[in-house]
Amino acid sequence: MDKRIKAAISGYYGFDNFGDEAILSSLVSELKKNDIDITVFSKNPPKTSANLGVMSVNSFDIKKALEVLKNTDVLISGGGSLLQDATSLKSLLYYIFVISAALHYKKKVIIFAQGIGPIKNIIGQFLTKCVLKKCTYISVRDEKSLFRVRGWGAKADLVNDPVWGMELPPAIPMGRVGIQLRNWKGLNSKYLFTLARQVALNFSDKEIYIYSFQDAFDLEICKKFEGNLKLANPAIKTKIVSGLSIDGVVKSFSNLDYLIGMRYHACLLALKYGIRTFALSYDEKVEKLARRFEIPCSNLNDTECLDEKIDKLKKLDAKELKTKADAVIFDFSNILKAIKS
Repeated sequence: MDKRIKAAISGYYGFDNFGDEAILSSLVSELKKNDIDITVFSKNPPKTSANLGVMSVNSFDIKKALEVLKNTDVLISGGGSLLQDATSLKSLLYYIFVISAALHYKKKVIIFAQGIGPIKNIIGQFLTKCVLKKCTYISVRDEKSLFRVRGWGAKADLVNDPVWGMELPPAIPMGRVGIQLRNWKGLNSKYLFTLARQVALNFSDKEIYIYSFQDAFDLEICKKFEGNLKLANPAIKTKIVSGLSIDGVVKSFSNLDYLIGMRYHACLLALKYGIRTFALSYDEKVEKLARRFEIPCSNLNDTECLDEKIDKLKKLDAKELKTKADAVIFDFSNILKAIKS
């Protein structure tokens, strides 16, 4: 009987960020279908193990992490934006260390649907180039990363976001409007109140579900927005949704008629359901998604145009959005080939 392949997964996992956890869920689901043993490096190993039914060790328990890498067949690094120093140089060096350790133990390394860069630190850039050239297979999620990696002399494939491959329960719209916000330096009080007033004017007959996708960053701004809604219309029905599992968020989104969302994966999930979506852009990846699906998109300072954007939102064709979303796939075949070869 063939020995089961063992895979270790390293990424920004266990921090209760919906997008990263959704990517991990999609990856784990595919690996399980292929009978691969999985160990995830996580900030919260008990929660990761319970949610996904996998082995998990603390990302920062170096001794245990190295033991896992010694006994694995392949390291999967990603998805998300791990190899960058915009967050911190320390974070970049940690992920480089994990990859380097796997390479030292002569293990396959797969870069999974990552955004690579920006990397301003010269040493960080040099180390990243070195490890990428030694990886078994690299897939990146955007054109900038593709050009960057190829410019460094490494081969890479451009792929869609893995969450496009997530299987969803049926949509059952229940007259709800989802609002998904995150704390961001460019999201000011004037914009937040103007948005709340437009939501109150246009959707006072619906329940407003305000989603916190990562409580440490989102919950405070969600509570502030709820307060603004109540000022605009004291009778409007609101509910703040926080602390949900991946399945909980997915199930809750299945009941939405509309979404006004900031986070990329909130908009992506809504579009997969064919939900009429209005994107609030804090990052170019959100704008690119909006252009791809021809949905309204607002920068966080154009309060003058919010009424027009809401009008466009209400006129979107939900069936057309669903058809477009169904055509977007995530192809695991090259990754599985690299793992099994």
